[in-house]
Amino acid sequence: MGCEPPLAGYLADMTDLYPPADDRELLRQAAAAHTAATRDVEAFLRRLPTVPDPADVTEYANLLTREDQTRGDRDAAADAAGLTIASLESDQGQ
Repeated sequence: MGCEPPLAGYLADMTDLYPPADDRELLRQAAAAHTAATRDVEAFLRRLPTVPDPADVTEYANLLTREDQTRGDRDAAADAAGLTIASLESDQGQ
């Protein structure tokens, strides 16, 4: 009759040691990535020479791109976690 051992389902679930992250955890991870990207920009600016050379400009552009991408990821994760807010830009200048 095809009897399964009583713990078969339980043991199958035990193989998934890392359950999928919920939206809040994904948001925390995205926020941490954005914070790290922002800190990288700050670290670059602290060591920036008085007269930047083309390599400095390229590195700065790459750092800003990464910071912008991680901010977008953080904002998308916030939306997924239910933290959608209206744009603050429309309120400026009033």
